[in-house]
Amino acid sequence: MYSYKTGISQIDDVTGGFEAGTNILILAPPMSFADVLAYALIRPLDGEYAIILSTNERAAEVVDAFRLTGADKRFIGVIDAITKSSTPSIADTQRLVFVSSPTDLTGIGIKFSNMIETIFEGEFSEGEAGLFPPPIRFCVNSISTLLMYRRLEVLYQFLHVLTAKLKKIEGVGIYLLNSESFDDKTLSMIKQLMNCVIEVKIENNISYLRILGIRGVTSEWLKFSVAKGRVTIIP
Repeated sequence: MYSYKTGISQIDDVTGGFEAGTNILILAPPMSFADVLAYALIRPLDGEYAIILSTNERAAEVVDAFRLTGADKRFIGVIDAITKSSTPSIADTQRLVFVSSPTDLTGIGIKFSNMIETIFEGEFSEGEAGLFPPPIRFCVNSISTLLMYRRLEVLYQFLHVLTAKLKKIEGVGIYLLNSESFDDKTLSMIKQLMNCVIEVKIENNISYLRILGIRGVTSEWLKFSVAKGRVTIIP
């Protein structure tokens, strides 16, 4: 089964990377640059694809963020839930698609399924990898924004469908959630859908992460930095 390299030796050296079908929650406080960590973890390597559901940034900004990491934009798709509210006439392209707002969970689900289908049919971009099933990394940035518009029970069902889909297609999912804005019930329900959790904290302007739920991987707090789409664990 395919393994998704993370660039974090504490994971890759033990397991070879995230197992296909894994869903990971990044639980982080505000201003911790958790989105930079998430994008580093879903940056597509050779032969892989990445899909980003963006509720915070326009599609062009997301693509630019990946371009700066050296990722090939032909293998990156964005579901943009921001731009259409200010530019209603904007049209979908092969790799950039738009929904009316973060409240449109049905539209998001349809766009996601269509993009997956396009990748599986080999029509997503030139220079298709040829691997089957095609390795797909997926990111939701962020669950926190979606919770501002939808009740927890409704969003839980939506995420249940997404996480199940990722498992079925042997992809990997990264989901961002603000650790300080929601109660224990909310955090507990979202965690139920995940295989592991990466917690992030900031102390004295130093970023730390710990990895929970991957057998054999340390759960100690580790200093880290991210530069050009690559995660570095600092001794």
